[in-house]
Amino acid sequence: MKNYLSLVKFSHTIFAMPFAMVGVFLAHFLNDLSFRWDKLGLVLLCMVLARNAAMAFNRYLDRDIDILNPRTASREIPAGLISSQSALIFVSINCVLFIGATFFINQLCFFLSPIALAVVLGYSYTKRFTSLCHMVLGLGLALAPVGAYVAVANAFHVIPVLYGVAVLLWVSGFDIIYALQDEGFDRDHKLNSTPVALGKVNALKVSRVLHLVCAVVLVYNGYMLSAFHEGIGMIHWVAVSLFTGLLIYQHTLVSATKLDKINLAFFTTNGIASVIFGALVVLDFYF
Repeated sequence: MKNYLSLVKFSHTIFAMPFAMVGVFLAHFLNDLSFRWDKLGLVLLCMVLARNAAMAFNRYLDRDIDILNPRTASREIPAGLISSQSALIFVSINCVLFIGATFFINQLCFFLSPIALAVVLGYSYTKRFTSLCHMVLGLGLALAPVGAYVAVANAFHVIPVLYGVAVLLWVSGFDIIYALQDEGFDRDHKLNSTPVALGKVNALKVSRVLHLVCAVVLVYNGYMLSAFHEGIGMIHWVAVSLFTGLLIYQHTLVSATKLDKINLAFFTTNGIASVIFGALVVLDFYF
């Protein structure tokens, strides 16, 4: 179990999960729905199952690449802790359970579930042919607030879509930062990324622009939310300010010649940003 939790980097669910909770509570907030614990449980289950499938499939597909990279050679499949066949079975089980869980949510989620899986699994192929792979990863996590909203409201709405756009920009930006450490390896092995395509300095500039636009989208979304519901308050703007501040902070930790704090910028800072934002926005919906 420990090996499989490590395989899927279970701790990294902290990035998208708070935004899924924003989607859940936003649906109740905008539609005055009574709270249902079963729906919340199913949303959480779907988040875990989809991410398990996506991460395990990524590790399965990249096994021959990972064994060549000193940074990733100790991962579970190249290290022999989990066989590639077992990893693929694990992916299949999680995909089947994910689709099954959506069946018990509503018909719309059930019909859309294969599309969601296609996005989150398809990301693993993208570094083989496009430097925009970071955007596809961002799109996969952007489904969290949109899918969670649809699970509760059984309909789409522009507000969770805007939250999804913000997540896409945020994740794409910090994934570019994370990719800096493999720029040389990726170039040598003809793998695509923004650092490979543009170089480290320009890749960091792209990351900053993505995060700047992310902050603008969150501000715009706040005003849009005010137009749909008069209840939005100061807590929401505090959430946006803190999230933006942490985006700025992570860019002070990393430069083209200073990569030793990438893990701090990637996991710690973004994890804290996501949790704080999600918690404060949900509080604002109620207070």
